[in-house]
Amino acid sequence: MRDRTLIKRFFNHLFLFLMNKKEELDIIAGEVSKCALCPLSKSRTNTVPGSGDPDADILFVGEAPGEKEDLAGIPFCGAAGKFLDEMLASIGLTREKVFILNTVKCRPPGNRDPEDTEKEACKSYLNRQLEIIKPKLIVCLGRHSCNTFIPAAGGISKLHGKAVKRPNGQVYFALYHPAAALHNGGLRGTLMDDFKKVPAVLKKIKEQETKGNIKPDNDDKPIQTKLI
Repeated sequence: MRDRTLIKRFFNHLFLFLMNKKEELDIIAGEVSKCALCPLSKSRTNTVPGSGDPDADILFVGEAPGEKEDLAGIPFCGAAGKFLDEMLASIGLTREKVFILNTVKCRPPGNRDPEDTEKEACKSYLNRQLEIIKPKLIVCLGRHSCNTFIPAAGGISKLHGKAVKRPNGQVYFALYHPAAALHNGGLRGTLMDDFKKVPAVLKKIKEQETKGNIKPDNDDKPIQTKLI
């Protein structure tokens, strides 16, 4: 019996090893579709696990799906998504060349802000996705995303347009949420200017990796780095 268990575990590990990133992400998406870890599962139409290039260097994390996302099961497919597509085009990218997801996988009723308990329920899915994709740069769209990844680094009004690196080497870049810029025209120019810094940040990350300046560390305290 023990030998059979060991053999089963071996083949399970071998199966996971042989899977590509897309297949691993599809497994998570399947788990998300059946998730009932928080009350949002009772009001959703569809789950929104995320989409894009599994090998992307840049990963965008928003706050929560809206009405159109809930209906389509695709992140950022409404007005904010169109604005995001425009900004991606301004730096020579498309959503097929990046990966996009949210801090929660289901739409909060009435498009309210996601609650801490809801974000905590989705945290394991999010962490597993990040571990599979291994992006060089995580772009935080909005305050909820910033609070999730770099809570001790300051609010969005202070952080926007700045890069923050944890000692383990992961770099984050804070931006206002596209929806905020649509509702507040005064933020639109700021967001577009900040967005255009993304290629320079990514280039700097790659340069530092080449020089060996980004090294793993057990300390989880966020620090701001001069990447741009």
